[in-house]
Amino acid sequence: MRKMQAVLCGYYGMGNGGDEALLATLLQMLPDHVTPLVLSGNPQETRDRYNVETCNRMAIPVLQALRQSDVFIWGGGSLIQDATSAVSPFYYAGLMAMAQQLGLKTIAWAQGIGPLKRPLTRAVARRTFAKCTAVSVRDRGSAALLADWHISCTLAPDPVWAMSATPVPGLWNLPAPRIAVTLRSHPELTATRLANFTKALISLQQATQTCILLVPFQNQDLAIAQTIQPQLPGANQILCLEDPKALKGVFRGVEMAIGMRYHSLIMAASEGCRCFALSYDPKVSKLMQEIEMPGWDLAQLPDDPNVISQVWLEHYANGTPLEPDQIQSLVDRALMHRDLLSETLSSY
Repeated sequence: MRKMQAVLCGYYGMGNGGDEALLATLLQMLPDHVTPLVLSGNPQETRDRYNVETCNRMAIPVLQALRQSDVFIWGGGSLIQDATSAVSPFYYAGLMAMAQQLGLKTIAWAQGIGPLKRPLTRAVARRTFAKCTAVSVRDRGSAALLADWHISCTLAPDPVWAMSATPVPGLWNLPAPRIAVTLRSHPELTATRLANFTKALISLQQATQTCILLVPFQNQDLAIAQTIQPQLPGANQILCLEDPKALKGVFRGVEMAIGMRYHSLIMAASEGCRCFALSYDPKVSKLMQEIEMPGWDLAQLPDDPNVISQVWLEHYANGTPLEPDQIQSLVDRALMHRDLLSETLSSY
C-alpha cells in the first residue's frame, strides 16, 4: 500500500485540552501508511509534542500543503457550529471546499455538528458535508441532522473514549481520596454561581476529607482554579498538564469528577470515575443523557450551596461509575471512527 499524506484540520495548538485529546486520538487511529501534516495554531509545540509535520493554520502555506497531500480530515469536535463564532464554520468549511476542489479525499471525522442558528451557515455546512468522501459523527443529534440532509454517516461515541492514557508523575504522592474539578469560563458561570459552587466544594471537602484537584483544560480555566484554590480548607493541587494522555491519566487516581468540560467528563467516565456534570452546552447535555450521567444545567445550579454539597455528597457516597462492560462497549464503538479511516484510506 503506497504512502499518502493527510492534512489534519481542527482546533489544534490552541491550548484546549479537549481538542488536543482529539488530535492525539486521531494520530493514534490513523493507518500506518498515512503521514499526517497537522494545521496548528502553535506549529512548533504541536511538532514537538506529537513528532509530526505541521503548518500554521492561518498561513498561506496551507494551500501548498493541500496541493501536496492526498487526504484532508476535519479532526473531530464542534468545528461546524455558529454559537461560539460565526467565522469558525466558514474557516473550516472553506478549507474543506478547497480540498474538495483540489481532488483530495475528504473526511469529516468524529464531528459534533451544531448549533447552526444562521441559515447561511446551515447551507454551507450541508453543501460541504454532502461532498465529503466519508463522515463520522459522535452524537445522535448530529446523525439526525445529516439524515435530514440525506447524508450518510457513521455514528459512534466520541473517539476520546478510546484514547490511551499515561500516568501522571507525582499524582499518587498527593493525599487520597481525591476529587477532580474542571471548570471553564462561561456567561452562565456568574460570580454568584462560582461563589456558591466554591462554598459547596468547601463543604464537600470538609465532609469527605478529600484532596481537591483543580484541572484546567484550557489556559482561560486557570484563573478560575486560582480563584477557588485559596479558599479550600484541605489538601488541594492545581494540575496544569499539556499532554492530553496525561490529562486522561489524572482520572485514574480520583474517586469523583465534577466538570463542565465535555472531554474531562468523557475521560473521567472512561477511567471508571463517578462523574457529576455542569452543562453549559448541548454537547454536555447530550452526553449526560446518553450515559445517564447526573448533573445540572449550569443555569439551573441551585442557589443554596448546602443543596449543592448535599447532592454531591450523596453521589460521592452512593453514586456508581460506569460498569467495566459499559466502558468497554463505548471504547469498542468509539473505534468505529478508526475503522472508517482504515476503510476509506485503504482503497486509495
